[in-house]
Amino acid sequence: MSELTLAGLRVVQEVAARGSFTAAADALGYTQSAVSRQVAAMERAAGARLFERLARGVRPTSAGKVLLRHGGQLLERVDASSGHPYSGYAESLGTLELPVADRFTDVGALFGERTRMRVWWQSPEEWRVDKLLATGETDIFHGQGGDTTTWDYEKNDVTHYRDPSIRLPRTSDLLPPEVVRRLLFDVSPDELSRLSPRRVAGRDALGLRLAPAAPQSSIDHVDIWVDPETSIPLRVEVYAVGDPTASFTSEFMTFSDERPDADVTAFHAPPGADVSYDDVIDVADASNRYAPIAPPRRLAGLAQSSNPDLRAVGVYGRGVTQLIAIPLWDRAAEPLREQLEKTPGVKLIDEGDILQVGPLSVLLTEFRYGGGWLIAGTVTQDTVVTAARELDARARYVDR
Repeated sequence: MSELTLAGLRVVQEVAARGSFTAAADALGYTQSAVSRQVAAMERAAGARLFERLARGVRPTSAGKVLLRHGGQLLERVDASSGHPYSGYAESLGTLELPVADRFTDVGALFGERTRMRVWWQSPEEWRVDKLLATGETDIFHGQGGDTTTWDYEKNDVTHYRDPSIRLPRTSDLLPPEVVRRLLFDVSPDELSRLSPRRVAGRDALGLRLAPAAPQSSIDHVDIWVDPETSIPLRVEVYAVGDPTASFTSEFMTFSDERPDADVTAFHAPPGADVSYDDVIDVADASNRYAPIAPPRRLAGLAQSSNPDLRAVGVYGRGVTQLIAIPLWDRAAEPLREQLEKTPGVKLIDEGDILQVGPLSVLLTEFRYGGGWLIAGTVTQDTVVTAARELDARARYVDR
């Protein structure tokens, strides 16, 4: 696939600003033929002519105006799009998440499973996401003030909780905008280039490619297509190093940028529901609050997150190259260990049970007194092994 590169985009911007290939070449310090080649390459990648040749100079075509309007500001607009309302139906295939499910009962199913979702998004503070299942659905409602409610349709169970500082992934994290928001966090501009437009959910989406520079990364590149009007990500594909097929995809099949009705995102408890309130929502939250351990500030060459609420759980890296280390008690670690040992491709090494599926590397160590570190992320196997050794040598025990 031809790429709309940032270098080519700068040439196009200069030609448009000056109305002349010759003037653009002088301003950039290029030869006129080099500018012509860059523009021609960008036109091939875009699949359209970007400039109309006039008697004296050039001017952008409609396609050129679209590219110029969105190209230089695309990353910034994607970042700012989280506040734009939308709704739709999306599907994801594969995983980038930790291999943990409710009570660690189904590790293998997370690798390569298809997730079907409906979403109504008012803002980052108010939204609803339904996970569609063969037997019903599980809905998540997030409201103002950080209160979150889950409703299991089949069991008619309602659970209220407040979002903690650290938690395990949930269905809403698989939506294209949320995946892209995490992957583009703190990326460097020189890791980005442009891709050809693609038709997604009935829209001509603009393309962006992220190629991480960190040597620890297990991701070769991430391809993203965004809505040209709102810059909301509509499709994302993640490719592991050495794999020509996408390890993870998430895409809107239907999409609307109109604000959904407020009543749809408000939760109303159904008759007869069993309602409960959780203070601790999952093992990551519990470990972060109560485990008497302080992880090191750097791990396997990756800097620790600056989040002041992280205590026992360590989060390291940036953008697509991220690693998390969770200390697990024996009652949490052993069921997961049993599941990992049954998963195809798992290997037992000196540091513990290690597994890689696509770009996701997972290592579960074993403490001398039971339990162990769950180390996982979009990093190489060598990186999680190095992390395990450094945690064993440098993690400190503290009073909680």
